Amino acid sequence: FLTAADGLGSIAIDTTQLNMSVTDPTAWATAMNNLGMVPVGLAGQQLVTDSICVPGFDPSLSMMTGITPINPMIPGMGLVPPPPPTDVPVVKEIIHCKSCTLFPPNPNLPPPSTRERPPGCKTVFVGGLPENATEEIIQEVFEQCGDITAIRKSKKNFCHIRFAEEFMVDKAIYLSGYRMRLGSSTDKKDSGRLHVDFAQARDDFYEWECKQRMLAREERHRRKMEEDRLRPPSPPAIMHYSEHEAALLAEKLKDDSKFSEAITVLLTWIERGEVNRRSANQFYSMVQSANSHVRRLMNEKAAHEQEMEQAKESFKNALTGILTQFEQIVAVFNASTRQKAWDHFSKAQRKNIDIWRKHSEELRNAHSEQLMGIRREEEMEMSDDDSGDSPTKKLRVDDSALAAQAYALKEENDSLRWQLDAYRNEVELLKQEKGQLFRTEESLTKDQQLQFLQQTMQGMQQQLLSIQEELNNKKSELEQAKEEQTHTQAMLKVLQEQLKNAKELAEINGHDESQTNEINVLTVALVNQDREKNSEKRSPGLKSEKEALLIGIISTFLHVHPFGANIEYLWSYMQQLDSRISANEIEMLLMRLPRMFKQEFSGVGATLEKRWKFCAFEGIKTI
Repeated sequence: FLTAADGLGSIAIDTTQLNMSVTDPTAWATAMNNLGMVPVGLAGQQLVTDSICVPGFDPSLSMMTGITPINPMIPGMGLVPPPPPTDVPVVKEIIHCKSCTLFPPNPNLPPPSTRERPPGCKTVFVGGLPENATEEIIQEVFEQCGDITAIRKSKKNFCHIRFAEEFMVDKAIYLSGYRMRLGSSTDKKDSGRLHVDFAQARDDFYEWECKQRMLAREERHRRKMEEDRLRPPSPPAIMHYSEHEAALLAEKLKDDSKFSEAITVLLTWIERGEVNRRSANQFYSMVQSANSHVRRLMNEKAAHEQEMEQAKESFKNALTGILTQFEQIVAVFNASTRQKAWDHFSKAQRKNIDIWRKHSEELRNAHSEQLMGIRREEEMEMSDDDSGDSPTKKLRVDDSALAAQAYALKEENDSLRWQLDAYRNEVELLKQEKGQLFRTEESLTKDQQLQFLQQTMQGMQQQLLSIQEELNNKKSELEQAKEEQTHTQAMLKVLQEQLKNAKELAEINGHDESQTNEINVLTVALVNQDREKNSEKRSPGLKSEKEALLIGIISTFLHVHPFGANIEYLWSYMQQLDSRISANEIEMLLMRLPRMFKQEFSGVGATLEKRWKFCAFEGIKTI
């Protein structure tokens, strides 16, 4: 039911006041003198100071109110002051009870080691008890840490204690390392050094899983409520067919404002099969009403087309006016560049005028091409209309169309004449300033080339520096990898020797299969822990969307199997989803993600079996 193992961890202290008195002051003073320690006052001491106590803290408050749980030992949350620096040791004092006395460990020794805390841990393992210690004495010492629900004492000098809440375990861990003495006796059976560690219990894990499932249900309910709130409203329901509803629908079909809604209802009725011999005439009248709207829709289309033609005409006229103004501006620039006025401008002014002139000519040419494109489209439409009309209609040419064509030809002639004048002026300017422009362009190109070369040199220098930094980083990573490899090899040798010695001792002493199984589990756990540390930096990311999908399915499958599953069972399940996948591919994918999946051994000898477990939530909790 309960197991205890040593591991690495940290001690978190969250405790209330603990006062204990001494019944025999003389015996206590004698015991202190025997230890070579100076006696202190006889008043009761506190396990921890009032500054780090959180009286009345209820960790289950979040389960009732929906508030995010707050760890009272997190610095900066307003509940406790920040912890003291790590280099300052925590001073432990002597604790006096009615039946025993607890002496603190040597402050120069390292703190007692603890295993990794299981999820939802409410049970502690207490070892090193005096042989004469009774269950009443154990309850007297540890009931000050909180309500005790069960004490299971072994025939040897250890026991398991289960508390009512998780935070009470932290108070009990504080007593690890204390030396316990019953009364004032100096007998070896009346003294022992306590070792308090986290214990793994099925009841604790079951309660923790129930709490997690409840939180998951609350989250799903909250998300569903949010989705329902954000979901768009459903369309109105279509009423069932009846003679009364059909008469109302016929009136709605005649109304232009309600036609869209009514035609939807009519379509639904026809698709449902409401048309029969009795209602055929009524449906025919409604279909006839729907057909009467065709003429209205065609008239609306013609009106919109007329509006579009008017908009095109207004746009064309506005574009013509803009093009005329552009031609006038270009004419001003061309006049300014002639010899008579050009000589009176400074060099900077000439440069600006030249830039403005080129920009204006580009804009004028773009607008002119756009206007010509519009006119070509109109001519194509007119040619299509002429080809589709009969010979009698071709003779009836509208006077307004001829006038519009004549006006368009006149504007086109004017624009071509203006363009010709502009080209002539440009040719004259090019002839006059050919030598100057050649010199200025040559100097500009040299300056640009020099700037480009400087920028290239700077970029190459930056690249060289970045490459050097990357080289140094690679060297450091290589050295770290070598150190990790040597450390792993040494650790593996030590583990192999320990495993061999443990098996020999088990065979000699005749230990049962459960102890051998515990040794195998601990060995595999340590190897997996070391493998996780080494693979954190080397594990590559996911290569494809298929691997991400496989990880999601495998995580869900292993999450509903808390005791793990072997690779054959997992492969048989994945075969139903993808027949081309192999067991080796699944095992390689699991080994690449040691922070999400871990491998454990169970059984002994021929019954030895490898099982994979999902451990991503444990990694998140320890972080």
